[in-house]
Amino acid sequence: MAELSQLLQQTMRRRHLNAQDLADRTGIRTPRIRVFAQDGATGPVRPTPEELAELAEALALPLPDVQEAARTTAPAHA
Repeated sequence: MAELSQLLQQTMRRRHLNAQDLADRTGIRTPRIRVFAQDGATGPVRPTPEELAELAEALALPLPDVQEAARTTAPAHA
């Protein structure tokens, strides 16, 4: 399963959306969407369950897939 940042970037690219477009479709501020798309759920700004639901709906993605992507973390480097 893709990490949240990958999922957002790929889906936004496929749907020809940028962070501002997604912000307009949700109630999420543009800077937060940019951070989610860059850092995923592991960065300093973490998405709330409500934000994940809004992103899933706006991108026409199944909520469980978005929630799983938010739980997926990159493997630790040894």
